Amino acid sequence: MTFEQYLISKKIDSSLFKRHEQTLWQAWEKEFDQISPVSFTAQKLYLINPIRRRFPLPIVVEIKEPKVVAEVVIITEAKVESTEPVPKPAAKPSRPVFKPKPKIN
Repeated sequence: MTFEQYLISKKIDSSLFKRHEQTLWQAWEKEFDQISPVSFTAQKLYLINPIRRRFPLPIVVEIKEPKVVAEVVIITEAKVESTEPVPKPAAKPSRPVFKPKPKIN
């Protein structure tokens, strides 16, 4: 990852930043080349946000055409009536039933 790509990922306009703060940009680029992006972010954590506010990356808005959502038709089953009564499920006890242990003399 290059320093310019890093700045884009942090939503900072690299060219604007370089034009107005050239010495800071060069110092940051030199440090970025020596350490990993995660370490750089950890070191410059409180300095990145003010730079982001001063040099924001322009937002590109893409206009997309609206998508047509297919209609979903749910077919319910036909109710079949029968003359036979429906058996009820057996009632379960609300708590487990324990059998007593047999006494051994």
